[in-house]
Amino acid sequence: MSFLGIDFSCALGSLRHGQFPEKDCLLPLISKLIGYALVAASTTVKLPQIMKILKNGSVRGLSVVSFELEVVGYTIALAYCFNKGLPFSAYGELAFLLIQAIILVAVIYYFSQPLGLTTWIRALLYCAVAPTILAGQIDPVLFEALYASQHAIFLCARIPQIWKNFSSKSTGELSFLTCLMNFGGSIARVFTSLQENAPQSVVLGSVIGMATNGTLLSQIILYKKPEEAIKQQQQKKRE
Repeated sequence: MSFLGIDFSCALGSLRHGQFPEKDCLLPLISKLIGYALVAASTTVKLPQIMKILKNGSVRGLSVVSFELEVVGYTIALAYCFNKGLPFSAYGELAFLLIQAIILVAVIYYFSQPLGLTTWIRALLYCAVAPTILAGQIDPVLFEALYASQHAIFLCARIPQIWKNFSSKSTGELSFLTCLMNFGGSIARVFTSLQENAPQSVVLGSVIGMATNGTLLSQIILYKKPEEAIKQQQQKKRE
């Protein structure tokens, strides 16, 4: 019995005989189920961040470069996994994350007017190069190098935001829910990548994501009370 590439026959066969499925039977099934759960959850991961910006009409405390680099990283990761023929459950969330990341950058641009010339150049350069990368129409050696570099890209995407939070002792409009889902998804993806025998570079990317997303989440928790205290003091002064 198979559904969406998930083989239930092994587990169901054991249960029919009144036995609990063995490890070699159960772990691949759990991995597939978690993988598709991540794909489903990824459709809403960045919506809290987008909605928070739209609600407050502000991008205070957000690093534009961080979100731009995130788009680049998702583009490279999605192109690599797709063209390498990995199962959709192992990378499917990247497609939804990329779409949401592009929308998020567009929203940040809208509330960051006027945009500088360098910002427009970066945006146009991405639009020109991204289709070629997604189609995999580049030299295989260069493709491998790009994928290897995307780990550094994701790391560099988080560092400006982490540093900005640390410097201001505030996380501004950064969404707690989005960071929480990113962190949880990274942990789950480490497990599924190992179970799906994904390349070590894929596993490394998940580990880096877990570490950086965990740092951002801890900063939101750490700076929440001081930030609320400052807002209350400002409100009292206005009154």
